[in-house]
Amino acid sequence: MTIVSNDPSWWPMISRGIFFSYWTVSASVVVVYDCVLTLGQEIELIWRQRCSLMSVLYLMIRYIGIPYSVINVLSSVSFISLSDTGCKTMIYILNGTYVVIAPMLGVIMVVRLYVMYEKSRTMLIFLVIICLAVNIACGVIAAIGLKDTVLPEELILSGTYS
Repeated sequence: MTIVSNDPSWWPMISRGIFFSYWTVSASVVVVYDCVLTLGQEIELIWRQRCSLMSVLYLMIRYIGIPYSVINVLSSVSFISLSDTGCKTMIYILNGTYVVIAPMLGVIMVVRLYVMYEKSRTMLIFLVIICLAVNIACGVIAAIGLKDTVLPEELILSGTYS
């Protein structure tokens, strides 16, 4: 159901929505700019080196960020209207990205801390347990949130679409 209103009480919310969409686009441009700016160093330091688990995880995390930024912009900019299916798909993709990237970042942190603590087996066990607990909790929270996803109503407020 679409709600149409020209009530001035909605204007602060409209302003916040427009401001938030500007920041989302700006952040996405910075992500893409960073990828372009550091591409030369990446080719020299990552692509020309021997392939390892850390380099693969680094590249996956780095290049998941670009499509994530595009999808985030498409879902948050108010002048792009999406169907219910498209909106729900974007919600699943954005939340699924968190569930995929968090364990990758956890593995990188565990390996780095394991090496910093002089490859202590006790520290490795501790770090793996903490990492698993955090990632399982995040996965469960994301699953609960996605199961209860309710699509918001489409609002047409003073000529803007939200």
